[in-house]
Amino acid sequence: MENKDFNKITITDIVNISNLNRGTFYKHYQTKEELLGDLIEEVLEDLIRSYREPYLQKDILGISDLSSSSIKIFEHVFLYAKFYKITIHSNVLPGFQNKICQVLKNFVLQDLTTKSGLLKNINPEIFSSYIAYAIFGLIVEWVNGNFSYTPAYMSEQLIGILSYTTFIT
Repeated sequence: MENKDFNKITITDIVNISNLNRGTFYKHYQTKEELLGDLIEEVLEDLIRSYREPYLQKDILGISDLSSSSIKIFEHVFLYAKFYKITIHSNVLPGFQNKICQVLKNFVLQDLTTKSGLLKNINPEIFSSYIAYAIFGLIVEWVNGNFSYTPAYMSEQLIGILSYTTFIT
């Protein structure tokens, strides 16, 4: 997919690149779309694990509890760098960016509903969308910058952004 439009990729292309025979491919998948679906699910499952990592040992997690080493989402993106480049720079996977944001939004929303009363006068749906799209915006910026920063630096930036408070005077 880095070199060829997905619609033009054939099963022969896939088996040749992966050094498999057609029989092995068809033993596991019927179509290239099915293979792509499995790849997407694998990436999303790892995204979920990465997002959840800082929360594993805490019931309530505050910004002050976060460290760059505890935030794993940028390590996840770096691990799947080629995948994210393809999804962000092409229309190969329409809707995937929204799917990522929806996964992130659901986690934020779930955290908000289990800790009711944390937001006053702020709609939890709108707040969770804001956080999800903000995190995805950082990912897009990082990908567009060709991963010129380390995952730890990106985690530090996220903590700084989350800690930043604006005052209107």
